[in-house]
Amino acid sequence: MAMDVQDLLAFVAVVKAGGFRDGARASGKSASSLSDAVRRLEARLGVRLLNRTTRSVAPTEAGARLMERIVPALAEVESALDVVNDYRERPSGTLRLNVPVSASRLVLPAIVTPFLKAYPDIRLEVIVEESFVDMLAAGCDAGIRYEERLEQDMIAVPIGPRQQRFACAAAPGYLDLRGRPEHPRDLLAHACLRGQFPSGAMPAWEFEQAGQVINVEPSGPLLVRLGGAVDLAVQAAVDGLGLVYLFEDWLRPYLDSGALEPVLEPWWPRFTGPFLYYPGRRYLPAPLRAFVEFIKQA
Repeated sequence: MAMDVQDLLAFVAVVKAGGFRDGARASGKSASSLSDAVRRLEARLGVRLLNRTTRSVAPTEAGARLMERIVPALAEVESALDVVNDYRERPSGTLRLNVPVSASRLVLPAIVTPFLKAYPDIRLEVIVEESFVDMLAAGCDAGIRYEERLEQDMIAVPIGPRQQRFACAAAPGYLDLRGRPEHPRDLLAHACLRGQFPSGAMPAWEFEQAGQVINVEPSGPLLVRLGGAVDLAVQAAVDGLGLVYLFEDWLRPYLDSGALEPVLEPWWPRFTGPFLYYPGRRYLPAPLRAFVEFIKQA
């Protein structure tokens, strides 16, 4: 059965974007051309691939199964075609990274500009999300994650700081009013600004000293979704609403300025820094290969 690859690409673009208009913006094509392409694909296959309403577009069961198989297959085709990049003087193409907010804020800023200046023919796309997604199914070439969240059968290369710490802090005015905790369990009597993953899980606040690890589940007046809303919690802490627990590097400017005061610093836990991870293909896409070599030399 002959298939037009462009029709398959149109279908993937619509599903990833969740609609024809957003798919058109992402792919650079018109919404009507994407709609025509999907109709042609459905006609050839003899099955409906998308459920369409005036408000949303979602894949049918058949469409979802096709997405599961076609996205990795298209990635392999792209990788195969990328072999010709070996014959270029400079690598070119698009590199898609899936990263958490912490990496986009604390790791990538020192890397992105020098990398793109070194490789001006490469276009970098950064998708920022906290959900633990299937990187390949999401159409990405590589991701940044911490060791405990790395997928199996992936190659992992250190990127960014090799050691980091979580920090606990509050505004001096809050601590003057409510007292300064001397032990992690003292936090149970304080207003603590918590974070929640998209899955609904709410990570405990972990502290460690002399081999002793203590996890506490404090409560407080504010709960934010980990990711884009974290800065709201930081500002609330600066405004004296309660204590915040976050990457030390994230809080460092506020600690240095005095807007926030360190709390329980001897208990701040250290952990291994993030990794760039990607599939162990024999032929890496040229943009990814260039990025891997760049961070190894950094």
